[in-house]
Amino acid sequence: MTSLLEGRSALVTGSTSNIGRAIATALAAEGAHVVVSGRDEARGADTVAAIRAAGGEADFVAARLDGTAAASHALARAASDVAGPLDVLVNNAGIYPAATTLSADDDLADRLWAVNVKAPFFLVQAVVPGMVERGSGVVVNLGSWGARLGLPVGSLYASTKGALETLTRAWAAEFGPRGVRVNAVSPGVIRPPGLDPSVEFRGEGLMVGTPAGRAGDPSAIGAAVVYLASDAAAFTHGTVLDVDGGRTGVAVSAVGAV
Repeated sequence: MTSLLEGRSALVTGSTSNIGRAIATALAAEGAHVVVSGRDEARGADTVAAIRAAGGEADFVAARLDGTAAASHALARAASDVAGPLDVLVNNAGIYPAATTLSADDDLADRLWAVNVKAPFFLVQAVVPGMVERGSGVVVNLGSWGARLGLPVGSLYASTKGALETLTRAWAAEFGPRGVRVNAVSPGVIRPPGLDPSVEFRGEGLMVGTPAGRAGDPSAIGAAVVYLASDAAAFTHGTVLDVDGGRTGVAVSAVGAV
């Protein structure tokens, strides 16, 4: 363990598995007291146990973020009760139903915007005032490459992530002058942890023609969040950091075609 975040507390939503777990693990490895949050108590307990076994500090707080201010504010209070005033908020929790525009209905639209946009909005509303009062704090949102690279499925999901990336810039303007840095990480295609290497991962096909040429590991997102949460990023405000193997910015396959 190292100490980039020693003495700080962090809440990571949706952190009982996959990318969220990797973020929580990475923050704890740098000395932060991490509040692991999610719906599944068994997976939450497993994540906390793994962090503690590695020498980190973590607690689990169950939460079902439904987009209401009440649910987000309750999570913020519970996290502060176990870890003290929050120095870092990571809005990672999100849902991704791969629906098309023609197949989506009212319920799907409401659930996506509730979980992916309203829940982080009200968490910021609950957590940031304390940061402002102390004169320091960090918010890291999780965007998506799908917010900027058009895909034939997941239009509603893409719209929610586009909204969260826009909120990142708006919050940076609103809270940056008062000591709170707000940035985002935009993950690319990430291979699910624990997937048998011999098992084909369909997402790999989306990485053809990129510099990386393969799907990423959740640990890459964890490392990016650690950077944005640390003092190393003290001059970084309102940025969306693409951690996507070059998917949105580079077309290796175009070389020689022009």
